[in-house]
Amino acid sequence: MSEAHPDTTAHAIAHGGNLREAARRYGIAWDAWIDLSTGINPHGYPVPPVPAAAWRRLPEDDDGFAACAARYYGAPDARHVLPVAGSQAAIRALPALLSTLLSAQVSPQLSERLPTPAARVAIAPLTYGEYAPAFAQAGYAVVPLDIESAQAQNGLPADVLHAVVVNPNNPTASRVGRETLLRWHAQLAGRGGTLIVDEAFADAFVDSRAASLADETHRAGLVVLRSPGKFFGLAGARCGFALAAPALLAALCARLGAWTVSGPARHAVTHAFEDTAWQAAMRERLAGDSARLAALLASHGLAPRATPLFAWIVHARAAALQDALAARAVWTRRFASPASLRFGLPASEDEWRRFETALEQAMQAPG
Repeated sequence: MSEAHPDTTAHAIAHGGNLREAARRYGIAWDAWIDLSTGINPHGYPVPPVPAAAWRRLPEDDDGFAACAARYYGAPDARHVLPVAGSQAAIRALPALLSTLLSAQVSPQLSERLPTPAARVAIAPLTYGEYAPAFAQAGYAVVPLDIESAQAQNGLPADVLHAVVVNPNNPTASRVGRETLLRWHAQLAGRGGTLIVDEAFADAFVDSRAASLADETHRAGLVVLRSPGKFFGLAGARCGFALAAPALLAALCARLGAWTVSGPARHAVTHAFEDTAWQAAMRERLAGDSARLAALLASHGLAPRATPLFAWIVHARAAALQDALAARAVWTRRFASPASLRFGLPASEDEWRRFETALEQAMQAPG
């Protein structure tokens, strides 16, 4: 949900969902806003009442939670799934962990004779903004990953050790095919590197299983990150999953420590994963809402690229358009380069009507 990463350390990373900040800035009451600044499903999963024991007892690793996630995502089995406190926890821990694991593979005698430039990690210039700072803080050189060029050239640059691909990408909505990702993984694994594939927005697609690499996570050098927060609308649960080979997950678990996902969150996510009827109905609903959003934007001369949960447009007046919408209590997510906006889905017919009116007025506003 963040901007490109020209500066990986100096400033706090911006994200959507900062509605209270917008309310203060524009002097509009918090509860008067339509928040389209995130890609979180506004029709969240109806979590059943939480058992009292989920509040009283510490979570237990052998409660079947990982196995439930393995079934839902199509991972080989529970050994290839590690529940984490949102995928953010894994994003912050993985860079240093990968350095440690790589160092362990090199003998001390050999490492003394080798030069030690910063290892290079390739990350798209405009993607989820937490990856670049995490790798930079671990001592990596972050280089831009040109997805289109890598696809055209059938491979990643030879001097890259690791790569991060957000698939579908946030915010550009671009998708990389499964066979291409597997080819890139093979190239990186052959160098002792790792491909990290962030599939946080994959669940909302009807073909989410077909495009996912979850079933390939028995492969060394592959990490898939998943999040129930987006499709199920459970971002507040702070629950995510790292899918990878058991040895890597064991090392990641040792870094993160015990009880990473609370009992109430495990309760909510387990019910969501097992409710296949809700999932099917919601994917159909989101497909309709996404098409409606894209059509609305196109009717104003905008050219959206969309996933089922958000649409992204490049526009020279993106800053002015965000400001004009905000003056009408509609909050969107802006990106600086290229100048662009991301729109989430309105939550109700009333919000749709208000957004349509605000957008028409904002497109006509000076600036």
